[in-house]
Amino acid sequence: MTSDDTHPIARSLETLAELAPDRADAVLGLLAEAARADGRQAVSEQGRLLLGGGARAGVSHLLLSVNGALVGYAQLEDTDPVEAPAAELVVHPAHRGHGHGRALGAALLAASGKRLRVWAHGGHPAARHLAQVLGLTLFRELRQMRRPLTGLDLSEPALPEGVTLRAFVPGHDDAAWLAVNAEAFAHHPEQGSLTQRDLDDREAAAWFDPSGFFLAEREGRLVGFHWTKVHAEERLGEVYVLGVRPGAQGGGLGRALTVTGLRHLAARGLPTAMLYVDADNKAAVSVYERLGFTTYETDLMYRTET
Repeated sequence: MTSDDTHPIARSLETLAELAPDRADAVLGLLAEAARADGRQAVSEQGRLLLGGGARAGVSHLLLSVNGALVGYAQLEDTDPVEAPAAELVVHPAHRGHGHGRALGAALLAASGKRLRVWAHGGHPAARHLAQVLGLTLFRELRQMRRPLTGLDLSEPALPEGVTLRAFVPGHDDAAWLAVNAEAFAHHPEQGSLTQRDLDDREAAAWFDPSGFFLAEREGRLVGFHWTKVHAEERLGEVYVLGVRPGAQGGGLGRALTVTGLRHLAARGLPTAMLYVDADNKAAVSVYERLGFTTYETDLMYRTET
């Protein structure tokens, strides 16, 4: 979420269940302009994937225009059976300070029945102010942590007894991975609810590389995984998703998988690794800190009072 406030101005707002290709391209252009100005994306990878490929159940796109020009965008995802709908929004850098963010926020509140969660990626002060104006309160902090990979000194990881590693095979391992991912992230609605369509979207992305997607098996059964990602433009390696099946935790598998992925990224010649972790997940934060990660920035999620 990034934004703006102040003077009223004539504007139009459309809410669509799906975006035609030209509309999706316009939104991507807006996001690119905002990212150049802000130094980071205002809409998550999942949100950007939802821009194309037709309608998605529970997903709405809000497009705000002034004189026919797109100046703001918001996405509302109402797919969680328990949690309030989640949103992300952005205003074009050249059109901030005119109340467009507040208009998008008000539209999101109306569309969600005033049950709303909103991400502020990077925790920009303007986004914090907008959350306050909309009557939202902070309830989640997601840390981005980083560590250098240059001169990485991590020895070959020791796997728990009976565990072997291999690379993910698209089309063969999809169902098994989705099942373990759902188990490992049952407490995490965004990650744990990934579907075959979500996996297909990622497998079709230019960055997807199964050689950096490690599966841990015991007696032919998937017990954990580490999916790495390379951000080629930024020359960043990412601990994209790392999970261990419940029941296989506590034996050092998580650390071994983390080290395996970091060694893979270092071998690719990448200077830095990054990952995301909830600030209140003290155990995970502690593990990553012991592996040399430090907090780089924090994403904030705000919500209406419940």
